[in-house]
Amino acid sequence: MALKTRSYSVDDKREMTIDEFKRWLKKFDEDKDGRISKDELADAIRVSGGWFARRKSKHGIRSVDANGNGFIDDNEIKNLVEFAEKHLNVRILYL
Repeated sequence: MALKTRSYSVDDKREMTIDEFKRWLKKFDEDKDGRISKDELADAIRVSGGWFARRKSKHGIRSVDANGNGFIDDNEIKNLVEFAEKHLNVRILYL
């Protein structure tokens, strides 16, 4: 599953808007429940070339899961931006 983005920044990170990021991330929602699980986030990390995907996904869920249900819900995806820029090799653009 390739990241489709408009460009790369000078530090070779893929640039995408927050809406593009949300659409891309939802492609990993295998059970189509509208939430991103630890395993689904690990798949996103792996696809984007990241190492230690399981460990990073566990950390990502813990750091952005505001309601503590163990998933990233639609309203928590915006909390994932800092994690994504560090571990998913993307830069989120706010246009």
